[in-house]
Amino acid sequence: MEAILGPRGYLHSSEDLALYQYDGGIDAALPDLVTFPQSTEEVVALVKLAAEFGMPIVGRGAGTGLSGGGVARAGGVIVSFARMNRILEIDLDNECAVVQPGVVNLDISLAVEADGYFYAPDPSSQKACTIGGNVSENAGGPHTLAYGVTTNHVLGMECVLPDGTVFETGGRSFDTAEGYDLTGLLVGSEGTMVLVTKVIVRLMRKPELVKTMLAIYDRPEDAGATVAEITARAITPVAVEMMDGVLLRMVEEAYHAGYPMDAAAVLLIELEGIREAVEEQVEQIREACMHSRAREVRVARNQAERELLWKGRKNAFGAVGRFAPSSLVQDGVVPRTKIAPALDFILDVARRYDLTISNIFHAGDGNLHPLILFDPRKPGETEKVKRAGDEILQYCIQVGGSITGEHGVGMEKNEMMAHLYSSDSLDAIAGFKKLFDPRCHLNPGKVLPTGHGCLEIRQLPSDLRY
Repeated sequence: MEAILGPRGYLHSSEDLALYQYDGGIDAALPDLVTFPQSTEEVVALVKLAAEFGMPIVGRGAGTGLSGGGVARAGGVIVSFARMNRILEIDLDNECAVVQPGVVNLDISLAVEADGYFYAPDPSSQKACTIGGNVSENAGGPHTLAYGVTTNHVLGMECVLPDGTVFETGGRSFDTAEGYDLTGLLVGSEGTMVLVTKVIVRLMRKPELVKTMLAIYDRPEDAGATVAEITARAITPVAVEMMDGVLLRMVEEAYHAGYPMDAAAVLLIELEGIREAVEEQVEQIREACMHSRAREVRVARNQAERELLWKGRKNAFGAVGRFAPSSLVQDGVVPRTKIAPALDFILDVARRYDLTISNIFHAGDGNLHPLILFDPRKPGETEKVKRAGDEILQYCIQVGGSITGEHGVGMEKNEMMAHLYSSDSLDAIAGFKKLFDPRCHLNPGKVLPTGHGCLEIRQLPSDLRY
């Protein structure tokens, strides 16, 4: 490692490795080494060396993931892309940028803001999360209702296979369609098939007008009903976010964003586009909210008010830390017509397990983020929280949804995949994994459940926490 990266290019002491045993989830496992390549050539040399010693390889971005994707479940070598963090090229003629995987999501928008462009996918962690991690998890964000998730904004990639082979996918044109769509296959593969060393991202023009609205409710189910009402009126906002009363009070105490402390729920709704169209839609949205028994509908009067409302939403997970030592955030998806029943089910789970569960989610596309608050120091508490989380995901599957909308499967939900897919379907997914990674060196123990994955290549470390 030292010959490839130099004496400051890797970590191996126990106190350093301890800092890399977590991501933003609740599972942990110690790696054997953490490395910091600065070029594709160094990544190639690293994976060849790891293959020589039969060591698992785990790509890692900023560690903000929420499903254990960047955790070295079977030990091995973490390849951190923190030092591959340059924007290599901004190509406004083709409305794209070429970036390394360690580039922070928000930095792309900041780099092109003066030219009237932005990068659309906006996870709540966009001030910290990196493009490589976004690509691995197919990250979303509040504005995916209109713009889609990461896969809709990646035009091409440079990838490294576990034997050191380098290949490219896609190009600078969004309409590239020759052959198999390898870019689409690899975005969201959670580091189990390739390591991504370069990404061509799509840039969007900034809209003429943006309006942000806050609808306030005395009953959470009325907020859920509003989402269906907006859909029925054929209106597509760029974002529809919901927070229940439990969470919005935590957020308001932490950030003073202007949320009403006595509300049972709020919807944060954003519209953008041509001025005349947006102003008309604001009134249509107001009518839909009042039709669904909203207590009040506010419209941000200026950019400062708009940014304050979004500050509360984007930093909501941080506010939770003031009220509980730990939390498990789930990522299930339900059809929009099932949002209100899903809220009732989550409330029932909280009662039966004697847990506090607050709700924040991308209501526009049915992507739930129930936050289960708990104290992991209490005996049996973590196991109870996991059982409660599994029940919520089982419900999502039963009503025609999925177990993840943007956080990925990782190691947190891999066993749930057996409830979502048939054994034959899982074998087909495993076939893709083995095609790209026949020796199962890349991020073992992720995505696929027991019997379909490849954890058998190495015994799990004894300190792995479930």
